Parts: sequence; structure tokens; C-alpha cells
Amino acid sequence: MLPMKDLESVTGYIRGGCSPIGMKKLFPTFIADAAESQESILISAGKRGFQVGVNPQALAEVVPAQFVAISRDR
Repeated sequence: MLPMKDLESVTGYIRGGCSPIGMKKLFPTFIADAAESQESILISAGKRGFQVGVNPQALAEVVPAQFVAISRDR
């Protein structure tokens, strides 16, 4: 995961406006494996304060993304 202090300089995106959809450059995208079984999840819509509901399976296909264990609690 990218340290927050490096987000804007590396991606060009500000905190809260970083979305896996519509990226200018294709960065590796990872989705928490707990989301894989959900009907829909909320992700950033690309602008701070805006979210969009998407099917995680469809998102993983379009982006492309991988479902991974990202929590240390698991």
C-alpha cells in the first residue's frame, strides 16, 4: 500500500478522491477479500465526498483488481 504522504506525488490524486475507476494510469488495484461475497460495495467516485455503489466482481473485472487479504486481523 502506498503511504498517504506519497499519494498525490505518485498518483496525482488527492486523499478522498482516489478511485479505482477512471484512473489516468493503471495502478495495481486490490480489493479486500471480505468484499468478494458482497452484492455491492461503496468506492470513491473520484471526487472527495462522493461514492458510488458497485458490484465487487464487476469492479474486479473492469479495473482489473485482485481480491486479497489486506487486514492484519485475519
